Amino acid sequence: MSDAPSTVDTIETPAKKLGLVKAVGAIGIIGGVALIIVAIIAWIAVTTQLTAENITIPDDAVAFQGQQVTGPVTAYVQADIINTHALAASGGKTYAELDQDDPVRATVMQASFLRASLFTSVVAYGVALFAAGMGVLAILFGWAFLRLASTPVVVKRSNVAAS
Repeated sequence: MSDAPSTVDTIETPAKKLGLVKAVGAIGIIGGVALIIVAIIAWIAVTTQLTAENITIPDDAVAFQGQQVTGPVTAYVQADIINTHALAASGGKTYAELDQDDPVRATVMQASFLRASLFTSVVAYGVALFAAGMGVLAILFGWAFLRLASTPVVVKRSNVAAS
């Protein structure tokens, strides 16, 4: 009984399938880059708008006292201190809890609107960060697809002679 030497064969995947995988990989990379670019543009736009408002965090805030609101954390801190001031002005009551003829109601309403605007900025930053993260993942998946499509499949076969 003699054993034939092992041979290594390359099995080729049809070009049509590889072309589709490569196209998906390229689209993933392009889409990922686009997501990152859009996220950066959104981040810059929100920062520019917040900075243009010249909002300074008061001295009784929990952090960043005296600093200008220019990002998600400072916007959140400013929204928090606005709420603190509004509740102090209303005796601890929210807008909905105040009587309709209460003179403080307009102040609390304005504070609520300001807080909502600042929280919208915080959410916009979060969405931009999420988009950038998804862009990075899309690039990684696209790169992986391209690598897989260009890697040949190798199968090891053993040829054994019959007795």
